[in-house]
Amino acid sequence: MLTRKQRDLLLLIHERMQEGEVAPSFDEMRVALGLKSKSGIHRLITALVERGYLERLPHRARALEVKRLPEGYSPNSSDKSDVASASKATQQLIAAAQTQSIPLYGRIAAGSPIEAIRDENGAVDLPLGFIGGGEHYALEVDGESMINAGIHDGDTVIIKKCEHANDGEIIVALVDDEEVTLKRLRRENGKVILVPENDEFTEQVYRADQVQIQGKLVNLMRTYH
Repeated sequence: MLTRKQRDLLLLIHERMQEGEVAPSFDEMRVALGLKSKSGIHRLITALVERGYLERLPHRARALEVKRLPEGYSPNSSDKSDVASASKATQQLIAAAQTQSIPLYGRIAAGSPIEAIRDENGAVDLPLGFIGGGEHYALEVDGESMINAGIHDGDTVIIKKCEHANDGEIIVALVDDEEVTLKRLRRENGKVILVPENDEFTEQVYRADQVQIQGKLVNLMRTYH
């Protein structure tokens, strides 16, 4: 008599191999069954091997062979729809496990400063590895003052939270505690200069105490319609 987890795993392996594929990886099995570690998968497979349902094949990647199926299983039974649902759920879970979510704060002016954005309006899902360590957030670009830097109206910029940045970096700047803008940073004679990347816009010059750095650009996303 198989446990529910053993049965689910056996049918998942069977269904994948019926499609002409190799057995799922241990990490895919772990995600599909909602287990925290692959050690649980090792234990389930060992139990299935001991009971004669699976066989490990030497010298082959993902070397498993289904020797028999659970009692009462039939290709036309509800088990088959259960397996199909499990397979679809597996792919969804794997996709989710390969992404990370960061907050979407709203729109930021790539032109004249606009009212500071503080409220989260949603989230953006990014592929793993798209950003490095640290805390990040996303903003939608409103305006064309940064087009020469490849940042267009409607783009989503990915910002790493920080309070300091080097000259030449593109930053989110909070001006006078009430307006926020996306510009390239330059310092000169004790002043902070927010530099646009569009010849039709002028530089904005402020005292150092007027500008707070709230993050710097690390990546961007663009949607094509």
